[in-house]
Amino acid sequence: MSEDMITVAMPKGRIFNEAVELLRRANYPIPPEFDESRKLIIEAPEAGMRFILAKPMDVPTYVEHGVADVGVAGKDVMIEEKRDVYEVLDLKISACYMAVAALPSYDPKSEVAPKVASKYPNLTSEYFREQGEQVEIIKLNGSIELAPIIGLADRIVDIVSTGQTLKANGLVEIEEMIAITSRFIVNPVSYRTKSAQIDDMVDRLAEVVDQGVEAK
Repeated sequence: MSEDMITVAMPKGRIFNEAVELLRRANYPIPPEFDESRKLIIEAPEAGMRFILAKPMDVPTYVEHGVADVGVAGKDVMIEEKRDVYEVLDLKISACYMAVAALPSYDPKSEVAPKVASKYPNLTSEYFREQGEQVEIIKLNGSIELAPIIGLADRIVDIVSTGQTLKANGLVEIEEMIAITSRFIVNPVSYRTKSAQIDDMVDRLAEVVDQGVEAK
C-alpha cells in the first residue's frame, strides 16, 4: 500500500453512500463496483485513496489515532466522542436531528427520578444539564424506542430522520435538540504531513457542497 494514499474512515450505510457520491462529483474516480463491496478495507488506487469502513462511533477514534488520515462522521458522533481531530468541513449530507421522545401519555410532573435512555450518554447529559434538569442517563446500544414501552426510561434521546420509527413504536417527539449533518474530519498529524493532498480534497469537496446548496 502506497504511503502517498489518503486513508479515509467512513461509516457503512447511508453516510458512506452519500459521501462516495460527493467524492465522485468532486471528480475522484471511485469505481462503480465499490458500492457493492463487503470488504472492510477497500482501495481505490485511481483516486489515491483507501477506505476503512467502520461503525459510526469508531470513525473519530480511527482518525484521532492516525490509522485514518481523514474521515466522515456525523455531528452527533463528534459531540458524543469529543476526539482530538480537526472538523474542517460540513458536508451537508445525511441530514437529521437529535430529539427527545416519549409515549403520548408522558407527564413530566409524574417523574420521581427522571430516566432518559440513549446511545449518546455524554451528549444527552450535557443537553439536560444545559436545560437545568437533573436526569439519570441509561445507555443503550440499540432499539432505544423500547425503553419507554417496557418502563426502563420515561424519555429517550435519539436520531430522527423521518420520524417513522418513533411513530411505528407509538412514541411522540417532545422537543428537537440539535440539527445533525456529516462532517469531514482530519487527523492533526496527517494535516501537516499530507497537507497538500488533504487541502486539495477539502477544496474539491467544499466546491461540490457549495454547488449542492446553491442548487437547492
